[in-house]
Amino acid sequence: MQKYNVAILGATGAVGSEFINLIEERDFPFNELRLLASKRSAGTKLTVKGKTYTVEEATPASFKGMDIALFAGGSISKEFAPYAVKAGAVVIDNSSTFRMDPDVPLIVPEINPQAILKHHGIIANPNCSTIIMMMALKPLYDLARIKRIVVSTYQAVSGAGKEGIDELTDETRAYSEGKEMVPHILPSASLAKHFPIAFNLIPQIDVFLDNLYTKEEMKMVNETRKIFDDQSIRITATTVRVPVYRSHSESVNVEFEHDLDLAEMRQALAHFPGVQVMDEPNEQVYPMPLYTSGKNDCYVGRLRRDESNPNTFNFWVVGDQIRKGAALNALQIAEVMIKNGWLQKK
Repeated sequence: MQKYNVAILGATGAVGSEFINLIEERDFPFNELRLLASKRSAGTKLTVKGKTYTVEEATPASFKGMDIALFAGGSISKEFAPYAVKAGAVVIDNSSTFRMDPDVPLIVPEINPQAILKHHGIIANPNCSTIIMMMALKPLYDLARIKRIVVSTYQAVSGAGKEGIDELTDETRAYSEGKEMVPHILPSASLAKHFPIAFNLIPQIDVFLDNLYTKEEMKMVNETRKIFDDQSIRITATTVRVPVYRSHSESVNVEFEHDLDLAEMRQALAHFPGVQVMDEPNEQVYPMPLYTSGKNDCYVGRLRRDESNPNTFNFWVVGDQIRKGAALNALQIAEVMIKNGWLQKK
């Protein structure tokens, strides 16, 4: 098997660390591995498959000789993606920078792999909440066209990075000791006001837009339409941060063009790669984030008819947003390219 030169930008963060874990777990065929980060993190030692690597500061010259550049996300993508492409690497980017660019394919490998062929050096990874919802929607969309989606998300603090995890830990400890909780990060570090997440829910992820939806909510709307290549789907979203460390949960209400059979829907979900059905309400079997963290699949349960509207169903889907919602999806894109001969090795 051919091996490829791989750069990871943002190697010391949550998604970058997951890239490394998955490269080891999946025995990804790399030859040279270049770990990149900001000047602050440069010099960090990381071990991959028994070999110790020193994290380098990312510079415009960092991507010379690389075949694949896995970008963990953030504003740094906009700065360095052009340099990586110019050096001949295919960039698989986890930030929101390129997702809605009409010249950049937005990919979930189980759903629209052929769109990879449209890339011009950059491939975008969708938003984590979008990916998790889409994994459950695609097998149902194949049964009947979707007319409308109403989704409410319950998103883990790790979606805000290590700082979000630390904030929940620190606040929980402070609360238990009778001390004041002092938030610094949530709902967004850039905002003037911050609220505790411990023992609380925050109905804001990212900033509010002119239409009174948050940026996170509109990502789900716009990205879903792009991935399905269907601008006719009506979508409304409410995204909420919850005091859970890892794995996002979503309540989804879907109206179809015609009626479906519940048994047929369960069968379609169960046979879709990357989806597992946990739906035995009489036995209290349903997905929960505590038990899906660290898993690669998305788990679907609470599938039932919406008795208030014809041709409409509810379901609950849970997935690890750092794995399938980010690093795993990006690595799967590279694996699909390798499998199909779409990635040219230098």
